Parts: sequence; C-alpha cells; structure tokens
Amino acid sequence: MIELTHVSKQFLSDQGITQAIGNISMAIAQGEFVSVVGPSGCGKSTLLNMIAGFVAPTQGHIRIANETIERRLHPSLGYIFQKDTLLPWYTVEKNIALGMRFNKMASNTIQQRVAQLIALGGLEGFEQAYPYQLSGGMRRRLALLMSLAVEPKILLLDEPFGALDTHTKTRLHGELMRIWRQLGQTVVMVTHDLDEAITLSDRVIVLSTPPSTILLEEAISLSRPRDVYALRKSPAFAEHYQKIWNILGQQFKLAL
Repeated sequence: MIELTHVSKQFLSDQGITQAIGNISMAIAQGEFVSVVGPSGCGKSTLLNMIAGFVAPTQGHIRIANETIERRLHPSLGYIFQKDTLLPWYTVEKNIALGMRFNKMASNTIQQRVAQLIALGGLEGFEQAYPYQLSGGMRRRLALLMSLAVEPKILLLDEPFGALDTHTKTRLHGELMRIWRQLGQTVVMVTHDLDEAITLSDRVIVLSTPPSTILLEEAISLSRPRDVYALRKSPAFAEHYQKIWNILGQQFKLAL
C-alpha cells in the first residue's frame, strides 16, 4: 500500500544544508498498522509529511497504492495532526460532515454517514456540542472521525494522543484498535511513546539520529484483539520493549 525507495530529505537554511532524512526504504502492506519511533528531531514527522505529499523528497520515490505521489494529499489518505484541526464554530455533526461537503456528497448520504460515525466513535448525545464543550479525549475521537468521514484507505497519525493523560490515552488506544479492526485501514503513526507503539502496532520502525536511517524493524508478535490494560503485563510485551529500547535508548543518548 505504501512504498518508499531510497528516500532522503534535505533542508536549506541560513546555516547551510541540513540532511534530515538519510536513505530510507520500506514497504507497508495493506491493512498493516506501523509505528515510527526515534529521538526528537530525527525526521519522523518529515517522513510522514512526505508520505502525505505535503513535502517532496530530495531523492527517492514514494508510491501509494502503486501510484507515485505528487505535492498534494493523496485521495486515499487521511491525516491526523498533533493538534486537532476542529472548527470551533462548528458542532460535532458539522465538523464530521465538513470533508464530505467539500467532496460534494449528497445531503442524505452525508446525514447517514455522520450518524454512523458518531455511533462508531461513541459520541451519541453530543451531536450538537461544540469542540470547547468536549473533553480532550472526545476531541481526539472527533478528529479521527473527521478523517474517517471521507473513507481514506490510509491513516497517517502524527502524535495523535501526545497531549493526553495516561488514562485517556489508554482508553483511546482501545477505541482506535476497535475502529481499525472494523474498517481495516492501513495506518502509519509517529509517536514518542514506545508503550503506545507496541500496544497498537503490527510493526515498530526505529529511526536513527539525523540523517535518519532505519535501525530496526520489529514485528510485534502480540495476538489480536489486544486488551490495552492487560497487555503491558505480558512477558512478550516486555521482550519487545526491551529489544526496541536497547536501540532507541542509544539514539536518545546521541541526541542529547
């Protein structure tokens, strides 16, 4: 579904050329959930933005569903940013409907789809609420539903739960896995939270300090469906964590 071939990225500044991404090649299968971790400044978000088409690679090629991407958001993609992009003057219903109205879908289709998504996200009773009336967790669910409304085949998540407390974050992990199992999208998530990456993913990719390369691709052997509360007590979880941390911790030290 996603293929990167010898992708690199340079940025030009007053200080000269900065090599953010070194040489990265990887393939992500349809329906796979992949997380990307690495030290701050290693280019995780840049990598995600190149997949999205917001930023062009300096070298190499990126293909989505066998199609070379251009400088635009591919129609198969949905993107959830670190900060939600909810319209504060729109209700829950109107925020969810926004992308569908932009795509000129029929009004009755939009109405039915909005009702389905509100039920999927557990926001029944809040249809007429405004974003400021929602909790942080509900706002993140609403942001996810806005992306799902246009039925993307691929979801790109940039630190989607980073600002939330541990309890709310854990609950949303369960919600995201439930929705992902039901809809079957391909997911690529950037995160600083290694627990989160292991809990959610089929595979965790570890990036080095800049210029970033892939140091490890760890296939997560934990069976699905996963209990997000019991999972972290399992020996298999601890084994994955230790293996990834042995590499990731070294990179954190180098980034100091």
